[in-house]
Amino acid sequence: MKSAEHSAAEAIPARMASFGRAGSSKVSAAHLDKLALVYVRQSTTQQVLEHRESTARQYAFADRAVELGWPRDRVVIIDDDLGKSGRSAEGRDGFQRLVAEVTLNHVGLVLGLEMSRLARSSKDWHVLFELCGVYGTLLADEDGVYDANDANDRLLLGLKGIMSEMELHMMRNRLDRGRLNKARRGEFFSRVPFGYVIVPAGGVAFDPDEQVRDAVRLIFAKFDEMGTVYAVLHWLADNDVRLPMRVYCGANKGELEWRRPAMGTLLPMLQHPMYAGAYTYGRRSAKANGQLAQSRSNRPWLPKEQWQVLIKDRLPAYITWEQYEKNCQRIHQNCSRPDTPGAPREGCALLGGVLTCSCGHLMQPHYLWHGVAQYHCKRYLVEAREKTCFGLSASVIDTLVSQQLLRALEPAALQLSLQAGDDIEGERRRLDKHWQQQLQRARYDVNLAERRYRAVDPDNRLVAATLEKQWEEALANQRQAQEDYDRFQQAQPLPLTKPERARIEALAADIPALWSAPHTTNIDRKAMIRCLIKRVEVQVLRDSEFVDVVIHWAGGFESRHEIIRPVATYAQLRDFEQLMERIVELREAGHMAAAIADQLNAEGFHSPKGRSKFNRPVIYQLLRRRGLIGDERCHDELLGEGEWWLSDLARKLNMCPHKLRDWASRNWIHSRRTPIQNRWILWADEDELERLRQLLAESKRGVHYNTSELKTPKKRPEKP
Repeated sequence: MKSAEHSAAEAIPARMASFGRAGSSKVSAAHLDKLALVYVRQSTTQQVLEHRESTARQYAFADRAVELGWPRDRVVIIDDDLGKSGRSAEGRDGFQRLVAEVTLNHVGLVLGLEMSRLARSSKDWHVLFELCGVYGTLLADEDGVYDANDANDRLLLGLKGIMSEMELHMMRNRLDRGRLNKARRGEFFSRVPFGYVIVPAGGVAFDPDEQVRDAVRLIFAKFDEMGTVYAVLHWLADNDVRLPMRVYCGANKGELEWRRPAMGTLLPMLQHPMYAGAYTYGRRSAKANGQLAQSRSNRPWLPKEQWQVLIKDRLPAYITWEQYEKNCQRIHQNCSRPDTPGAPREGCALLGGVLTCSCGHLMQPHYLWHGVAQYHCKRYLVEAREKTCFGLSASVIDTLVSQQLLRALEPAALQLSLQAGDDIEGERRRLDKHWQQQLQRARYDVNLAERRYRAVDPDNRLVAATLEKQWEEALANQRQAQEDYDRFQQAQPLPLTKPERARIEALAADIPALWSAPHTTNIDRKAMIRCLIKRVEVQVLRDSEFVDVVIHWAGGFESRHEIIRPVATYAQLRDFEQLMERIVELREAGHMAAAIADQLNAEGFHSPKGRSKFNRPVIYQLLRRRGLIGDERCHDELLGEGEWWLSDLARKLNMCPHKLRDWASRNWIHSRRTPIQNRWILWADEDELERLRQLLAESKRGVHYNTSELKTPKKRPEKP
């Protein structure tokens, strides 16, 4: 019996003999001993479904390998890349598998209907046939068999790769120019946002469903009212308002589906120019990160000036072009960037995004651990320069702007009170209309399911059972919609009662009370400020507590103010020298510290923080700063015979100074105080020292002293 190796060795010459009649002289026994790979690819799914003849020709190309001498079981078809473009090897698993097999030296022949089926990129194509040259693998198409190590074949393969890549460019260029030419006439539509439909004639019209149109108008109205996409999103979710979406592909293509709102749906909608009646084309770049984008989502948005086509008033519109530009600007301003104010947030600093430094940069709010807010200019950090702009407390500037805002709103109080009730009723009417349309749609679905069920032959139970189930589902949906509507009515009754309207009008008329009401959030206050005030500019000097404020109102009016900010030290006060001169003057006039403090408070001088008045300790510190007084405890000449400084006597008795001070305030020991710094001076001779030691020995925390004789000091001798 012959071995398998001997049988294979005898089979190869037989195959070579038959190959001599129908094959190529480039195929050797070494090639026939390896696999023959047939690569099948179509560029798009549409080509796979509609261009079936081309796909069949590629599959039939396996017969070419058999003609060249390969057994049928040694021919492998790779069709993993059906529906994938050949302009890049990225994402083509079949091509990667083919390259891996060649690298493993498993392949004797690679077949493709055309070289363009293998690759449309010169880079990928040259990598493939260079590997084929290294491992001795042949390539074949309809025109013949090529050896990558043959100079003439290499030249031909290189030219075919270049032509394949150029062919792709020409086809894409032809298609792009055709689309662009049609787009310049405003007639090219691939997809339209919800609220619109493509009519059979090729144009665009409003969605025929009334509820769809009302939902679109409701979203734009709420964004105009609330100002942020997040606020609109949460409002829609809280009120269970769903968005109408037309299915673009699949078995339900063209049907209407109501889906939960999402940020990825609302944001593109509010920025889409079609809702303003404008036809646009080329709003996205053709490249992403410097390379040709593989999908639409990877292509970045272009500024309006770089759009290829913009035709205003070409389509039916839900909003005006001015409103569209206002919405886009508002969304841009809501972004948290150094050059944009950002959306109003819950922080207590009311002027975030509105307050600017005199250098022109926005001042950023900074919150301390105990909830106090400050404004700081970060220009020196961004530009790495010396700090020349300084911050201020948020409460001072916020109070000024709030007062000016409420004063500006006083003339409009009556109009606001009348408008408040109408706005609430209008919102309730819009929501009630939305729910009524939901109920109407649910009733229609029930009637349609019932008609379909009754129209079927009762004996056809296979169909009747399915239609009966659909009817039951429609009835369940109707019941659920009715229950949701009942809950909505219970939570928000449609008509406002007279007491409710009166309460709303009274609250709206009293704008300061509305501003300070507990249910008025900081977001509401910031929104009110941004409606009337365009910008607030401050000039903060390092060595001054006075701040110049310029309020730029909407409409162009400017108002100028001056406020006093808290500073850290007395040296930062603008009138510090004047203050010190006045203190020295009063001191030289013989006034004591308490009298000096009272006089400064009466004359309008203030402390650095602005929250406290002058007192004796502060006056002592300021006098000591000028060297007019020192610590009186250093002047023992102030002590008489038998007198002690409080701290010295406490040290002598080995007791706490606070306890000794308490005894002095209870008159358990003779004492007096210095006139300037109010230091304690106590009198105690030897007898008194002994008495105080006994009193200290009997004293305990929380226990009254029983010995009354020890609490009474002896009579102090009179001065001679």
